[in-house]
Amino acid sequence: GDTLSKIAKELYGNANLYMRIFDANKPMLSHPDKIYPGQMLRIPPQ
Repeated sequence: GDTLSKIAKELYGNANLYMRIFDANKPMLSHPDKIYPGQMLRIPPQ
């Protein structure tokens, strides 16, 4: 499955930017490790 780190690596080229995605999706996400298949995430611009 996907993780926010994996998504950040694919989209930004840097897995360490996963908190940018997490912060953009609060309060829908309660923890960076809890994402689910089919969940729609907001991806902020780099």
